[in-house]
Amino acid sequence: MKKVSMFIPCTVDIMLPAIGEQTFSLLERLGVLPIYHEKQTCCGQPALNAGYVDEAKKSAKHFIEVFGDDEVIVSPSGSCLHTVKYRYPELLSDEPVWLRRAEELSSRLFELSQYIVDVLGIEDVGASFEGTVTYHESCHILRGLGVSEQPKKLIAAVDGAEFVPLNNADKCCGFGGEFAKDYPDISEEMVKDKVQNYIASGADLLVLCEPGCLLNINGYLSRNHPEKKALHIATLLAGTAGQVRP
Repeated sequence: MKKVSMFIPCTVDIMLPAIGEQTFSLLERLGVLPIYHEKQTCCGQPALNAGYVDEAKKSAKHFIEVFGDDEVIVSPSGSCLHTVKYRYPELLSDEPVWLRRAEELSSRLFELSQYIVDVLGIEDVGASFEGTVTYHESCHILRGLGVSEQPKKLIAAVDGAEFVPLNNADKCCGFGGEFAKDYPDISEEMVKDKVQNYIASGADLLVLCEPGCLLNINGYLSRNHPEKKALHIATLLAGTAGQVRP
């Protein structure tokens, strides 16, 4: 049985733990043995984005120590994965030993849908959902990791689901980490546009792969369109996905 280390970022661990559990059960169902390192902590993205380089370096080195010997690392969060995969080498560029370790680690990191489709070679995971589904292209996953077709292939293979396009699917939802805190009015307008496009698509369900976007979009939906919902792709594809209803 293949072993995979699960990188579960802070957003999931603290605010969306079900996504971590669903990722675990989904990988298990696909014949993979998920392993969770209890010593894992924040990847350092918030500190790095805020300019606290020394603190970010401490987080990066701790992450490398925890995951450094693992053959494959999978995460349900593209933005955090992007930080480890591409920003760690930049962050540690002035420390040759740590730079080498960061670069070696980079090639072993995969976003969840990317791992399922590109590495396992699976598109139909046996999930079911009766209704129409559309997909939001999160910024770091699309532009940072180049992941776009993989989640859409997985959604299209869900039994009973009909995939429908989302207008401006690749436009930011307005979360952007500190952006939403520093510019709440702009963020609110951006997520409003995203939700209007979701409603205009006629889809019963909006699916995405980024926990931060999920918090932002579902927050707006809960305040303005409580009859609508967005789900992480792990939730749709998990063993209980057939129980999810519009």
